[in-house]
Amino acid sequence: MRMPARPPVFASPPHPPAAARRARAVLGQLSDMDLRLLQVFKSVVECGGMSAAELELNIGTSTLSRHMKDLETRLGMVLCRRGRAGFALTPEGHQVYEATLQLLGGVDLFRSRIDDIHARMGGNLEIAIFDKTVSNPQAQIHRAIAQFHSQAPDVNLQLHVSSINAIERGLMDGRFHVGIIPAHRSSASLVYRDLFAENMQLYCAAGHDLWEQQHQALDWEQLRSYPFAGLGYHSPNMELSHSVRLPRAATGFDQESIATLILSGCFLGFLPDHYAASFENQGLMRAVRPERFHYRCQFVAMWRLSPAPSRVAQAFIDCLLNAHTAVD
Repeated sequence: MRMPARPPVFASPPHPPAAARRARAVLGQLSDMDLRLLQVFKSVVECGGMSAAELELNIGTSTLSRHMKDLETRLGMVLCRRGRAGFALTPEGHQVYEATLQLLGGVDLFRSRIDDIHARMGGNLEIAIFDKTVSNPQAQIHRAIAQFHSQAPDVNLQLHVSSINAIERGLMDGRFHVGIIPAHRSSASLVYRDLFAENMQLYCAAGHDLWEQQHQALDWEQLRSYPFAGLGYHSPNMELSHSVRLPRAATGFDQESIATLILSGCFLGFLPDHYAASFENQGLMRAVRPERFHYRCQFVAMWRLSPAPSRVAQAFIDCLLNAHTAVD
C-alpha cells in the first residue's frame, strides 16, 4: 500500500540577532510624535519615575507606560527598568537621555530663532546658577529676573541650580542659555562677564578641636594637621586648597554638603560668609582666624560664543548686567 506523501517540513527561520533587530528599529525621520515621546522620557527621568512624572505631565500612569513602551519600540532598545525595585535607566537609556537633552535644546534654539524673526519673545529660557547665591547681598539675580519678566512675560523661565562643571557642560551642549558661576577658568567657546563677588571664610563647628581655641597664632602649615573638607571638582575652592597644600580628607559637591561635613565637628571647610551666617547666629559654627584664612570669589555670567545668544537670552543677559551695574 502506497503511503501518502508527507508534507514538506520547513525549518523556522532563525530569529535575527539583536543587532539586526535594533538596526531595523533605528529612527528614520523624526516626527512630532517622536519629539513628544522624547519629552515624556525626559520628564520621567528627571522626575525619577512614572509616579512623579504623572503629576508633572498631568498624564495617567498607564498612558505614561504606553508612551515609554512606544519609544522603546521605536528606538529598538530598553531605556529603563521599572517595577518594585524602583526606576533606573539602562546604560542605553543614559545615552538616549543625553542625546535627548541635546536634541530638545536644539529644537528650543530653533523656536527662539523663529521668535527672533517675528520680533517677539517667547519659548523657554534655561538659566543655570551655582548654589547658595540667593543669600548673597551682592547678588542681584532676582532683580534681573523681575526686570526681564516685565519685558518678556510670555517667556517660560527654567531656573536650574547645579555644579560648576554641570553648568559649563550644559552651556556647551545647548541645554542652558545663560550660566552664573564662580570664575575659575575660561573656555574659548564661552563668553564671560563679571557680576558680583562673595567672601569665603574657613569654618569649624562645635566639637572640633579648634572650637574652644584661640586662633591668632594659626598659620597654613598648622592648619594642614586638621582634616579638611573641600569641593570635588575644579573650582576656586580646589585651586586654593592645592595652592596652600590642604589635603582633602572629605569631599563635597555643593556648599550644603561642605556645610554638613563642617557641622559634623570632624572637618574644617570654606563657606560663603553670607551662607554660614545663619549657622554662626545659632552658635553652630565659627570662622577660623577670618583675617587670615579667607579668599574672594568673583561670579560671572556666561553664555556660548557661537551661536550667538537668541533675542530672549540676550535680553536676560542685558537685565543681568544692568542689575549688577546699578548696585556697583
